[in-house]
Amino acid sequence: MITDPTRALAWMVGLDDVTFLGLDPGEVTTVHVESVRRAVGCPGCGTLAQVKDRVVVVLVDLPVYGRSTRLAWHKRRMHCPDADCAATSWTEEDDRIAAARQVLTSRAARWATVQVGRHARSVSEVANELGCAWHTVNDTVVAYGEALLDADTERFGAVTALGLDEVLMVRLGTYRRQEFSTQLVDVHRGQLLDVVPGRSSVGPMAWLVEQGPGFRSAIEYGTLDLSGPYRRVFELMTPHATLVADPFHVLRHANTKLDECRRRVQNETLGHRGRKNDPLFRGRRLLTKAKERLDDKGREKLAGLLRAGDPNGDVATVWEAKEAVRELYAHADAELALEWVTQLGRDLQDADYPVEARSLGRTLIRWRRQIAAWHEAHVTNGPTEAVNNLIKRVKRAAFGFMSFRNYRIRSLLYAGKPNWALLSTITPR
Repeated sequence: MITDPTRALAWMVGLDDVTFLGLDPGEVTTVHVESVRRAVGCPGCGTLAQVKDRVVVVLVDLPVYGRSTRLAWHKRRMHCPDADCAATSWTEEDDRIAAARQVLTSRAARWATVQVGRHARSVSEVANELGCAWHTVNDTVVAYGEALLDADTERFGAVTALGLDEVLMVRLGTYRRQEFSTQLVDVHRGQLLDVVPGRSSVGPMAWLVEQGPGFRSAIEYGTLDLSGPYRRVFELMTPHATLVADPFHVLRHANTKLDECRRRVQNETLGHRGRKNDPLFRGRRLLTKAKERLDDKGREKLAGLLRAGDPNGDVATVWEAKEAVRELYAHADAELALEWVTQLGRDLQDADYPVEARSLGRTLIRWRRQIAAWHEAHVTNGPTEAVNNLIKRVKRAAFGFMSFRNYRIRSLLYAGKPNWALLSTITPR
C-alpha cells in the first residue's frame, strides 16, 4: 500500500518517465506533470536542441474518486540553435499522455471510446462523467473509432452471404425529410460490414467496387427484402450469387395487401375509417393471425365478422391468398416451391379477384425465383434485421444523428465487431 500522497499521485500518473509536479485541489482536481528532460536532436539537422520556453496544456483525464480531473502537462517548446537550419521550433509530444490535437488524455480517450462505442452509452452521459463538453467526447470517439477501424484490417474476411437492408437515420428540415442508410451485413456471422448513405443501389455498388473482385466472387448468396434497388446491386455486382427474398418480408407483404383490402372494403361499405364496433375493424387481428393458430371460437368469430362486413368476399379472398403464401414455407422442396409460387401468382391475376390480390400475384411472379431460392439456401435477412436493431439502440442513445460520419462510426463500433484489443495500440492522426 502506498501511504505517501505524493508517491500515490505519481503512481496514478502511471508513467515512469513522467514526473509529478503538484496538485491543485478544487471543484476540478488538476494534476501537474512534465516529461523527464532528455537530450533531443533537431528533426531538421540533428543539432542538439535547446528549450525555448514552456507551455501548459490542460487535458481532460479520468475522474479520481468521483471528482472531475484535469492533467496539466507542462510541455517544453524546443528550438534549433543553428541559424542556418530550416526548422524553427516545435513542442514535445508523447502519445502515451495524449495524442496530437486531442483534448482528452490517451487513457481517458480510450475509455470514452469503449463506453460510447462498445457499450452504446450516450456521449452526453460520458461527458458529464468526465466533466467536459459533448463535442470534446464525440470528437475523441470519432477520431479513435476511425483509427481503430482503419487498423483492424482483418475485421472481416471472405463473405459468402451478404445481406442488405435500410434504416431511417434522421429526419431533417421543416418537413422532416427522411434520410436513410443502407447496412451491409455478413449474414452468416451476423456482423455489420459497413454503412453507406441512402437506400438506392449507388452506395452499395460503390462499396462493393472498393472491396475488389476477390471479395465479390466469394459471395454465394444475397439476402434482401423485396427491394428493386438492392436486387439491382446483386444482379450487377455479383451476378453469380443466388438471391434470396426474405420470407418475413414476403409474408409481411401479403399481410399488407390484406390490410389494404380490409381498409378499402371498410370505406366502400360504411363510408368511414374503421371504428371499434365495425365488423372488419374488430377482425383485423384475427385476419393477420395464422390460420392454424385460430381455435374453433376464433374461426367462428372471424367467419361471422366477414359475413357482416365483407359482402363481396374481397377480404376473404385476399385472406386465403395470404394463407396460400404462408403454405409455401411449409415444405423444403425448391422445385415444388418455384412451381407453387408461379402458379399462385398466375391464379391471383384472375380479373374477378380484388385489386389487392392481383397486386400480390404480380409481386409473386416478379420475385418467384428469389422466393423459391430460400428452400435451397435456407439463409434469410434475419441477421441483417438484428444488426438494424443494434443500430437503433445506438440511435436511441444518441437521440438522432445529424452527421453521417458520426452515425457510421458509432454503428460500426457497436455492431461491426472490431478487435478492441487494438485500441491500446492505435493513435489517431
